[in-house]
Amino acid sequence: MKPKPMDAQTIVTLLLIGMCAGCLSGFIGIGGGLLIVPALMYFLGMSQMGAQGTSLALMLPPIGALAVMNYWKAGELDIRAAGIMVIAFVLGGWLGSRFALSLNPMKVRLAFGVLMLYAAVRMIISAGRALWTP
Repeated sequence: MKPKPMDAQTIVTLLLIGMCAGCLSGFIGIGGGLLIVPALMYFLGMSQMGAQGTSLALMLPPIGALAVMNYWKAGELDIRAAGIMVIAFVLGGWLGSRFALSLNPMKVRLAFGVLMLYAAVRMIISAGRALWTP
């Protein structure tokens, strides 16, 4: 993906996307795929693959630093579980990106949308039951 020149509006849009994603990530543990990918696609016209790659690249430094540090300080971090998952995560990330890049981007977009819709419906139903069950 060849980088486009950035004007002030693009920079402000990127800053807003990053701030919203960072706040949501720190607050409820989401931000990357659920917010950043669609925002980059719809507000900046990136392709599905370009948005996914950009989202993954931006998550490396902050996830590995400040956000994790706060959970560690609060005693809310299982470093052994994270260490075990990171091994599979690295391999899974490599395999998943290879697979995604081999497909038609519209198929990847469809899969992404279906997964987000499924997750949203499950969360809404679960939260609704918890709120309205005595």
